[in-house]
Amino acid sequence: MSEQTADRSHVFMEGMRDGIPIGLGYFAVSFALGITMRNAGLNALQGFFCSLLNVASAGEYAGVSMIAVDASYTAVALMTLVANARYFLMSCALSQKFSPDTPMIHRMLVGYSVTDELFGIAIAREGYLEPLYYYGAMLVAVPLWSLGTALGVMAGNILPASLVSALSVALYGMFLAIVVPAAKKDKAVLLFTLLACAMSWLCSAMPVIAQVSEGSRTIILTVVLSAAAAYFFPRKEEEA
Repeated sequence: MSEQTADRSHVFMEGMRDGIPIGLGYFAVSFALGITMRNAGLNALQGFFCSLLNVASAGEYAGVSMIAVDASYTAVALMTLVANARYFLMSCALSQKFSPDTPMIHRMLVGYSVTDELFGIAIAREGYLEPLYYYGAMLVAVPLWSLGTALGVMAGNILPASLVSALSVALYGMFLAIVVPAAKKDKAVLLFTLLACAMSWLCSAMPVIAQVSEGSRTIILTVVLSAAAAYFFPRKEEEA
């Protein structure tokens, strides 16, 4: 084995090593997502490929939640776009980590699975990002995410309804784990999180607005509140 080949193998193994804790976390979260998919009427195979082809926790949950309430295809597509909009920014930042002579095929393959956690370990690497490092992390994380979803669906078909309902709450813990630390650091995040909860309840109680589908209300509130947050509390360039 040549020295160059050994170096490439070492980089790939480093990616797999760093992907193990991410994959284990994905497995736990996707199991709860699978419970939600089961409640929405998806089977294990559908859940597996849904996670394999999307690899997006919040985006998948938003899409599945809208499927559960019989939202239109347009509403599902728009909500998924909004929920995953942050990946546009991550992808732009990640593209700057590649060497200028990195082939387009590698950029496209990495773009298949730009997640918060994989982005985090990739952007933290010193120097240019080797695609093989990212592939190693993906090879561990993505299958565990997909397998966890399928097992969650299967468990939802076997476990008692009361336990399935209790396990469904686990996914909300993921969102709390994301929102609470950010809300503690930034009062604007806390303000708009509470405002989103209040507005969501208010819209569901108002006579006319309550007749609008839950998915459409979610899209409208997400766009309006995020635009308001960006206008009233813009982030300074040095904070980005």
